[in-house]
Amino acid sequence: MHEKVLVVDDEKSIVDIVKFNLEKEGYQVLTAGDGREGLEQFEQNNPDLILLDVMMPIIGGFEMCRKVREKSNVPIIMLTARAEEVDKVLGLELGADDYVTKPFSIRELMARVRANLRRTATMSAAPEQQGQDLSAGDLKIDMDRYEVTKRGEVVELTLRELELLKFLMAQKGQVFSREYLLEKVWGYEYYGDVRTVDVTVRRLREKIEDVSGTPEYILTKRGIGYYFNEKV
Repeated sequence: MHEKVLVVDDEKSIVDIVKFNLEKEGYQVLTAGDGREGLEQFEQNNPDLILLDVMMPIIGGFEMCRKVREKSNVPIIMLTARAEEVDKVLGLELGADDYVTKPFSIRELMARVRANLRRTATMSAAPEQQGQDLSAGDLKIDMDRYEVTKRGEVVELTLRELELLKFLMAQKGQVFSREYLLEKVWGYEYYGDVRTVDVTVRRLREKIEDVSGTPEYILTKRGIGYYFNEKV
């Protein structure tokens, strides 16, 4: 069965060209012209990935992203004509996995779609393909369930947050640059902004650390990047 991609944008010309290229790649495409219609499509069709415009009538992209995240960890790529850092950060803070600034190249967009769907496929892979469970301190990643717990309680993470935690935890003490993490966690075809890593780390710390401002698990190597505390 082909993966379903939901494209939500009020600019018909963009929807048409994105739909054409996605279908050419073999994806099943659903479309919506505003956030309200987008939420209806999401509820009815359970898409595998959402391309979501920020500036739309009725219900905007940020609000739709927030509502989707209340129910699902489906990958969300924000499409925005606004290049301000605050808009990019807000989308990531609300749970988006990625963003593309308009005007974007179709090649770049398709690369990001493929990279995000590959990551999603990891969740449904057989346990023997996913590797061993990981644990450190009060944290545990159950690879059978693709689930993180802290002191036995489930910690709700997005797929990207879980992938980043798994990558760092599997290589305790090793420092990775933001650029390297973009390549390995977000996908080798990712054309990205290193601030994406910073925001994801901040969100992850808020969920797994007792005090996010004084982290115990994910530490910063100033001027270089991030690493998982090997002493935990």
